[in-house]
Amino acid sequence: MSSSGHGHTPAAWTGVIISFIGFCVAGAFIVLANVPGFWAGMALIGLGAVVGGLMRMAGLGSEPKRSAKPRPQAQAQAQPQPQEG
Repeated sequence: MSSSGHGHTPAAWTGVIISFIGFCVAGAFIVLANVPGFWAGMALIGLGAVVGGLMRMAGLGSEPKRSAKPRPQAQAQAQPQPQEG
């Protein structure tokens, strides 16, 4: 198994399960030559992506991985020192 934990969140599982059901529905209806049923299955596939994305935004997904390279920091410009006089 992967040690990174990729996809082991409620958002990922829910999105994939809904999309898989849509895939099965679309496949069954394409064999039956039922065009509206096929498009209903395709809509379920899209719904799975939307539900998974909404659940991730609600905090049920994993945080995006940060790259190993640090971002270059903008250098602060030297501010002129007030002169005493």
